[in-house]
Amino acid sequence: MSSVRVRATAAATLVVALALGLAALILVLALRGSLVSSADAEAAKKAMAAAPYAQTIEIKKADDEGVRPVTPASPAQTAPLVSGKDGEIYTSDGRVVRLADPDLLVTKKKAVETQAWAAPGEYAVAGVEVATANGPATLLARVSLDSVQQALQTLYQTLLPGVPALLVVVAAMTWLSVGRALGPVAAIRAKVADITARDLNQRVPVPRSRDEIAALATTVNGTLDRLETAVERHKRFVADAAHELRSPIATLRARLELAEPSELTKEALADVERLQSLAADLLMLAKLDAGEPLRATELDLGQVAAEAALRARRRPEVRVELDVEPDVVMRGSSAHLDRLVTNLADNAVRHAAATVRVRVAAEDGQAVLEVSDDGPGIPPEKREAVFGRFTRLDEARARDAGGAGLGLPIARDIAHLHGGSLVYGDSGFVARFPLGATQASSCRKARAIACRETSSG
Repeated sequence: MSSVRVRATAAATLVVALALGLAALILVLALRGSLVSSADAEAAKKAMAAAPYAQTIEIKKADDEGVRPVTPASPAQTAPLVSGKDGEIYTSDGRVVRLADPDLLVTKKKAVETQAWAAPGEYAVAGVEVATANGPATLLARVSLDSVQQALQTLYQTLLPGVPALLVVVAAMTWLSVGRALGPVAAIRAKVADITARDLNQRVPVPRSRDEIAALATTVNGTLDRLETAVERHKRFVADAAHELRSPIATLRARLELAEPSELTKEALADVERLQSLAADLLMLAKLDAGEPLRATELDLGQVAAEAALRARRRPEVRVELDVEPDVVMRGSSAHLDRLVTNLADNAVRHAAATVRVRVAAEDGQAVLEVSDDGPGIPPEKREAVFGRFTRLDEARARDAGGAGLGLPIARDIAHLHGGSLVYGDSGFVARFPLGATQASSCRKARAIACRETSSG
């Protein structure tokens, strides 16, 4: 029920179901009342029509003196209507007769029991007071309600399958119409989810409906315009600031290197080196954020990793070991990958106790670069946080003992730019990249040869 489409369909179906149920109930009650009223009117009409004839008859008790029961003259004649109970009907000349219509009854009783003659629910009964030959009496007329029941049964047979069928149609039409109305919303959501900081130039599709959804899409595009302008301005500022800082920092470093050596110049030179590294990192981040096209060529990842690891910042007590598999070919930028390996190696040397190990291999159709050290490692809860910009886990360490917290974010951005990934494993950082077409074909051939050798063996 979390879907708007499902909720709208359920709500529309429920409302229509309640409306149809109420309408059906009103229709049944109204039709029944109308038919019963018609039957009552017909019974009253029949009683009024028979009233003149009832005035010519005489009603006596069956045990009154002078009553002479007469046997019917033919089999078609029947016994008196209520013989022995309500009295027998006599004409003024004394012959025994019965009313020709079996739906008529004449009695002198004020409250007559009519259940046997006209059961409730089966007949409509109407009575009229008449003056017979021997006093006032009541003329009752009945009309069968079979036609009412048949009409209601026909209505039930129409409503029972019709109402559910109509509800199914309403649900289907609501489902389709709401889905069609929400289609642009799904397209907008998918597009917004696909937009990242690297491609803010994309825009969501604006439907032609000119409704609220079109207004929403227009507003989102306007927001993306403002966001793109702000991000571009920020990137331009960072790039310009980093670029402008490089020249005075380089000049200051040259002067410090030419100055007379002292403890003060040594500390100042270390600070200048840190500023120079920070400016270079900021410039690299600005280039990565700007989404500059990658100048990719086929290169040997092992060769790049070996050269970069050997150029990494060294500590006398730390040894760098290489475990490089030959011919691990991939497509990428040599300068970017060199920067990735350098950042990872510098980070490992900074935290290692005695050994840093750089491994390059081809595994499962991917080029794998692993940089590990024998240092304390990173706690599991902070292994993702280290990739945040300007994140430094050891806040208590001296400022000259660590970097600015940009090396690992730059390394991950470079990995993503090459279609790969960078994570912290159990013992170190692991980067994975797709192999080049030549290397992947060679790996498949090697696996095929190994399989054939295994099968023949």
